[in-house]
Amino acid sequence: MKQNASYSLNDLVLYFARLGTLGFGGPPALVSAMHRDLVMERQWISEDDYREGMALAQLAPGPLAAQLAIYLGYVHYGIWGATLVGVAFILPSFVLVVALGWAYLQFGGLPWMQAIFYGIGAAVIGIIAIGSYKLTTKTVGKDQLGWALFAVSAIATAVTESELLWLVLLSGAIYWLVKTPPQLIRPGVGNSIAFLLPPLQNFPTDSVLWKLAIFFAKAGTFVFGSGLAIVPFLYGGVVKEYGWLNEQQFLDAVAVAMITPGPVVITVAFIGYLVAGFPGACVAALATFLPCYLLTVLPAPYFKRWGKHPGVKAFVDGITIAAVGAIAGAVVVLARRQLVDIPAILIALATVGLLYRFKKLPELSIIGGAAMIGLLMRYIP
Repeated sequence: MKQNASYSLNDLVLYFARLGTLGFGGPPALVSAMHRDLVMERQWISEDDYREGMALAQLAPGPLAAQLAIYLGYVHYGIWGATLVGVAFILPSFVLVVALGWAYLQFGGLPWMQAIFYGIGAAVIGIIAIGSYKLTTKTVGKDQLGWALFAVSAIATAVTESELLWLVLLSGAIYWLVKTPPQLIRPGVGNSIAFLLPPLQNFPTDSVLWKLAIFFAKAGTFVFGSGLAIVPFLYGGVVKEYGWLNEQQFLDAVAVAMITPGPVVITVAFIGYLVAGFPGACVAALATFLPCYLLTVLPAPYFKRWGKHPGVKAFVDGITIAAVGAIAGAVVVLARRQLVDIPAILIALATVGLLYRFKKLPELSIIGGAAMIGLLMRYIP
């Protein structure tokens, strides 16, 4: 699997460890950062490989950013690369979230965190907007059909506030039919994932840890879309069905996920910690990400084998365009929730302006400045 690799596995693992430590903004920002860093700047990953990874991440259930990272690790270094990249990407945010879970229980509530989230959340909207703009111009280019599919996906995501799997598949099918009218349709390729779903209902359910494992494995196996798509599923189980957390605790858990770097889905570790301490955090995180890992590396050889076929490539391109449209729509959804007043809007606009004007400006410096603004606005009259 190492042919044509212009980088070492250690280089890639270090990159994803850094992204997992410093990458704010959830799936839209993280997948944009991977494209910018690995495809455009370093040129470690080809555009085709990136698109195949995006398509697989959209087709399979589980967190989008983590699946894309795992696939990119697989491209040149196989299962070993996928495994190390996945761990490197997830572990930093896991450690941070567990530490915050401990502080939450020790000191009660997160008023200071909510203040930080106010500033960071507004800046993140600007970061995501710039990342989405760059990813869109690179992916869609001057393709009129691509722009039409992009617009439909973006509008649908903004209106429904969710990523629609059927629309992603339809986009791939339309692009395929228009760009490369099929001569032969191979049955079974699109269904290669379904048989991999584990029979979760067979596990015993006589302890809290087992209940956590079963519930979060279902979340990782059956929830499609970005990390944000898992939030309604978690709410229904954690608050309504099991009563593990109350409403405020759950909202705080989501806030923790949004203000910490790495994948948004890492909120499961915070929830697991509140329910059953450190073992609960480990079980929740492992149960959520293991299906995501398996549903990426098992179909990956088929994507690598068939991804260069013109018909498959057109289908993948259509899915990728819809995925980028969904990211653009997610910017609108997040902005409606986060930019609730004039100061927040100004922080977001200032972030967009700074990143557009200064291409090399570190995003971490903007995040730090926005956090300080949030704290000052809360504690200084």
